Amino acid sequence: MIQRRKFITLLGGAAAAWPLAARAQQGGRVRRIAILVPAASDDPEFQARVGAFLQELAQLGWATGGNLQVDPHWAGANPADIRWHAAQLVARRPDVILAHGRLTVSAMLQETRSLPIVFATTADPIADGFAETLARPGGNVTGFMSFEFSFSAKWLELLKEIAPGVTRAAVLQAPNSAGSSQFAVIQAMAPALRMDVRPLNVSDDAAIERTIAEFARSPNGGLIVTAGAPFAARRDLIVKLARQHKLPAVYYDRAFVAAGGLISYGIYYVDQYRRAAGYVDRILRGEKPGDLPVQAPTKYELVLNLKTAKALGLEVRANVFALATEVIE
Repeated sequence: MIQRRKFITLLGGAAAAWPLAARAQQGGRVRRIAILVPAASDDPEFQARVGAFLQELAQLGWATGGNLQVDPHWAGANPADIRWHAAQLVARRPDVILAHGRLTVSAMLQETRSLPIVFATTADPIADGFAETLARPGGNVTGFMSFEFSFSAKWLELLKEIAPGVTRAAVLQAPNSAGSSQFAVIQAMAPALRMDVRPLNVSDDAAIERTIAEFARSPNGGLIVTAGAPFAARRDLIVKLARQHKLPAVYYDRAFVAAGGLISYGIYYVDQYRRAAGYVDRILRGEKPGDLPVQAPTKYELVLNLKTAKALGLEVRANVFALATEVIE
């Protein structure tokens, strides 16, 4: 594996910075933060993200086991489980809550409108009712957006670049998600690339399997997977189906590529978690989340699985290699 970024493990990355934090606030009040993520505790992608968050907090003077107590909740992707964990952590009254995505933030807001919440990522905080404006959220929630809709066009460009023979693209989108907005951008780009694009609105296993199989019956097809919690929870299934039907596929998150998918382009989630630590630090020091602006992403990553490309008979061009931040062999 060629990695141009070094991912940080949950404990190793945080522990490396603990000595730096020992200088600050030892013997003072212990502050408590809770973390709610829609993943299992052994998910390597989320371990890296949470590890980066804890490491950045340590750099800012907050030592886990010293002046900071951390209450992590690995809720998985089931909405009912997420709601249960949200209720449990709110009952413990942490000083700040770190959340990931629309489902977790929505669950938190059902439980509290007073405890500060920082989201490391969410698609459209205004449409979801998390913020009054990006510049001044106004409530108890702030954080970092997962993307700007305009970059969704890059997925279609990448699909055409890595698989020039593709003339049709199925765009997988989850109901009641930002997928429809992402598809609108993809659809606007399609004529320039002489591509036909088709939205597939699905969320459960059976619908995903059925619609992908139907689309794959015609030749020269490719797949684009838009952002959505149902797809994150089913990444292994989606990657398997793309491989089974020999569909070149572009994903929004490197986790799909690490699981065997072809290529992804999306935000650098580790950086989002580091930035979220800065907001948690500011809130612990007295600032209000409603006064902290919601921020757009600043770092993106393009990840390529070379083994999958070879299995699909694709010859990866030099310009794709040049753009890649990580190549999995």
